[in-house]
Amino acid sequence: MDVVTMVTGQLVALQHSEMLVSLCINIVVSVAGAGAVVRTIPAVSEMFINAGLFGRDLCKQDRTTKVPESMGMVSGSVYLIIMFLFLGVPFGQHFIQPSTPFPHAAFAEYLTSLLSICCMLFLGFADDVLNLKWRYKLVLPTLASLPLLMVYYINLGSTTVVVPKPLRQWMGMTLNIGLLYYIYMSMLAVFCTNAINIYAGINGLECGQAIVIGASIVVFNLVELGGYQAESHYFSLCIIIPFIASSLGLFYYNRYPARAFVGDTFTYFAGMTFAVVAIIGHFSKTVLLFFLPQIFNFLYSVPQLFHFVPCPRHRLPTYNQRIDKLEPSVAKFKVKEIKKPLLIVLRLLANLGFVNFEESLGEDGEMCQVNNLTLINLMLIKLGPQHESSLTNKLLMLQVLSSGLAFFIRYPLADMFF
Repeated sequence: MDVVTMVTGQLVALQHSEMLVSLCINIVVSVAGAGAVVRTIPAVSEMFINAGLFGRDLCKQDRTTKVPESMGMVSGSVYLIIMFLFLGVPFGQHFIQPSTPFPHAAFAEYLTSLLSICCMLFLGFADDVLNLKWRYKLVLPTLASLPLLMVYYINLGSTTVVVPKPLRQWMGMTLNIGLLYYIYMSMLAVFCTNAINIYAGINGLECGQAIVIGASIVVFNLVELGGYQAESHYFSLCIIIPFIASSLGLFYYNRYPARAFVGDTFTYFAGMTFAVVAIIGHFSKTVLLFFLPQIFNFLYSVPQLFHFVPCPRHRLPTYNQRIDKLEPSVAKFKVKEIKKPLLIVLRLLANLGFVNFEESLGEDGEMCQVNNLTLINLMLIKLGPQHESSLTNKLLMLQVLSSGLAFFIRYPLADMFF
């Protein structure tokens, strides 16, 4: 028995040492990838502008400068190259030592993860070029996640969830929800991609929030790496570390004042990357905790997203040239255009300080206006006019604090219920 225990311990130690070596190689390749992104973006910027992929910064005094758009394609392409180069590190040892069984299940998960991310990257680029409608933006992430879900099913992935302690006397310790779990995972992919997409619009916010979420996942994986699901968290680290590195390279040009726009390409790519590690790593609830600002922004935006309140194409803050600061943007509409229950809700939210709602405007007194319902505008309501760089920093600090809250919920608080 002592011999078996000793051998088992040696195998675990060997596995952890192999993981450590692989992660070190992953970090080195990722740093090189970040450098490649920094070098590539200036080289291809003119090419993108000549192809018509450019925008103008609406939150600046100078709105004539063409800023290359869809630079998420650069960081995403470099990321995929990193992952393809790294492919031989965790799996190559099995060719060197044929006696060890090849992990076909893990290899399939790795490849389908890259396939899903690659699909979403190019679908995001298609959105930037073709300006797809919202109904397609909801369908595309679901389709891109199908290869991953199929492999999850073939590998007999668990569809069992742990029941909270207060409900266990009626439902037992665990509950197998079967098909509902796959629906939940596909919806997770849809949410992650679109949640970042609608929480955007000022320099550095898209990249910045993705980096903070990615760093939070890395911390969580490192904490859990010594647990019983070490391989899942190791797999997650192998995917997330190169993502953070490539995003840092893009952030260098997207931060204020932006010299490159990330486009929907990056937001889709980032969202699918988070969905992949959440699904394969079996910690989807924890990933959602890292999305607390994005969840709030989505819920706050629901009246406009579902057109209960008129929704303009861009809900960016308004730039005040006189003071060089951003102010909340507004949507104007006639009172009769919205239903009375919603009008009551807007008045209630205005009394609570969550919206700026004005009525009886215009010559006939039938017009009203409300701030565009985004967390960015809400922050401006609470803090007053802000310089764009200052606003981005405060929103990213909110993201960091939210991650701290997520860890508190995940560990001390969750232990009380699970």
